[in-house]
This record gives sequence, C-alpha cells and structure tokens, in this order.
Amino acid sequence: MLNPVTLAAPLLRLLDPETGHRLALRALACGLVRATPEPGDPILRQSVWGLDFANPLGSAAGFDKNAEAVDATLALGFGFAEIGTVTPRPQPGNPRPRLFRLVNDEAVVNRMGFNNQGLAAVLGRLERRRARGRGGLVAVNLGRNKDSADAVADYVEGVRRAASVASFLVINVSSPNTPGLRALQRRQELGELLAAALAARGGAVADGQPPLLVKIAPDLTEDELADVAAVALEVGVDGLVATNTTISRPAGLGDRHADEAGGLSGRPLFDLSTRVLGEIYRLTGGRLPLVGVGGVASGADAYAKIRAGASLVQFYTAMVYGGPRIVADIRRELAQLLRADGFASVAQAIGADHR
Repeated sequence: MLNPVTLAAPLLRLLDPETGHRLALRALACGLVRATPEPGDPILRQSVWGLDFANPLGSAAGFDKNAEAVDATLALGFGFAEIGTVTPRPQPGNPRPRLFRLVNDEAVVNRMGFNNQGLAAVLGRLERRRARGRGGLVAVNLGRNKDSADAVADYVEGVRRAASVASFLVINVSSPNTPGLRALQRRQELGELLAAALAARGGAVADGQPPLLVKIAPDLTEDELADVAAVALEVGVDGLVATNTTISRPAGLGDRHADEAGGLSGRPLFDLSTRVLGEIYRLTGGRLPLVGVGGVASGADAYAKIRAGASLVQFYTAMVYGGPRIVADIRRELAQLLRADGFASVAQAIGADHR
C-alpha cells in the first residue's frame, strides 16, 4: 500500500518548493509515512570508522536541518542520517524564494544560506533522542554563522558541543550560499581550521571520539583538490564528503530556473561530483573513507559512486522526484549490481574502478 506522502508527492510538487519540503518533513515527523523497509541485505553491511552500517545509503545534509524527523528518516531504510547544516546561533538564512525545482532536469537549485534553529535547539533534540534509547547512526553537519567574525571559532564550538551526540561530524566549508565560506578550502585556511576542529573534538570527548570529516565543493581545480587531499592526510581527518552542490551549470539544462543563483543538485551534478570523488580517492590513495554525494537517483548511481571510491553514499534531491520509496529501490538495485559483478560485500567494491 502506498503511504500518504507517496500519494501526495505530485500535489506537494505543485506547492512552493520550500513549503512542499516543509510539509513532507512534518509528515515524516508526525508518523504519517508508514515505511515498511525490506529486511537488510547482508551484502550491504559494512564497518566504517568502527561504526556498523546496515547499508551504505544516507540522507544528505539539508534534508532535515533541525533534526526534527531523524527516526522517521532512518525508518525509510537509510543506513544513516545526516542533519544540519547547523550553526552556533540560529539564523533565518537568505530571503525567499531560495529553493527552486528544475523539474525538466530532475534537479534543484538552492540558496538557503544555512537557515537553522541553532546548536542549542538541534542538539537538544538529539540528546533527548539518545536519552530515550533510540538507535541508528546520525551525523551532524556543522557550519558558521553568516555574521560571525571568527569562522574557526564557530566550527570549534560546533565540534565541542556536538561531539557527544554525533555518530560522526562533518565540517561544511563548501556551501556556495554563505559569503567567503568556500575560501576555507584553501590549503592554509583548511589546515588551520581542521587542526582546531580536531583539537576541539579531543577536548570534548576523551573516549569514543566521533569521526571528523570535511565536505568539499565539486568546483575545485585540480591543484585545489590536491591541496585538500594533502591537508586531509597531514592533519589526520577521518574522511571527506564529495561533494556539495555546484555553482556551475552543465550544458543542456532545460528549466527556466536553471540560472537562479545558488547551488545545483540532482541528476546534472552526478558526473561532476563523481569525477571529483574519484580524483580524491586517487589523491588520497584510498587511505581515507569517502562519502559520495551528488546526483544519486538509482542503485546504478550509488554503485558508480562506490566503484569510484565511496564507502558511503548520500542523496536528497532524488526524494523530491522519486518519493520516500526510492530508498528501498536503490538498496535493492545496489545489492543486485554487487552480486552481478561477483562482489560479496560493499567493501570489496570500493574503488574498483581504480584497480
């Protein structure tokens, strides 16, 4: 039986995109989605950073910014959920409209600007969830406040406060919608930021420290990618997320919103983000677990990310067009593709295209 959100998906897409997303998220949080995920397929299980993932699929940051529907998101069949981006203080983000569907391209452009309720509210929900004994892996994506005079201090505060409740942490320095943010990916700035973040993590949690990752842009040059890889290995971060949305506009986009300012996600991002993922895997020699994000809308897409070097795969825009049932569809197809190529596990397929 189709759940209410699946039935309502065409109607939700008639609404303003931000309103439609908000209603869909509230439907999840209120239990209106009766998810009936299939039993976990053992071929999809793996351990990354000592964490046990039932499958490599995760909801990408931006889907549930304020940790309002964590359990319902996991119940769709995801192996993990990532909440945020969350900043130290609440902020409203950029003026609306700031979210645009490119229906003809199965894509989205956003210039949200880290709108969120702030660390106190968001982490409070995660702490109450943990106190109720809720399981599942939940990552926290951290950003800086737009008006902050000290970006590093914002990230340090986020790490310090989120370390005790996050399965892993993601430092977001790649959103195109906060002025100056992407400059933090330059070699010196990134090294200083990540060193401070790692020190903050060590001071916040003595044992069982959550892995610390950094999320990068798909628009970096070859030299910039080499710098990111070198810094990541030098300072000792635990992984990289490749990639965020792109400020580029691939040829052939057919929607009237294609030229809106902001970051592009969805199908048109797939090739670019996968190339960057593969290059980062090569530059790091496969020594760091990578999370592949960008344009995933099928099991074949997820499999391509894994073969390019991803240990884990995330998506969000695909649910705008495919509804919540797409999670189970991608899981099923991914398992079939792994078996068809003779792999006994996800781990065996990671980076296969480089061998």
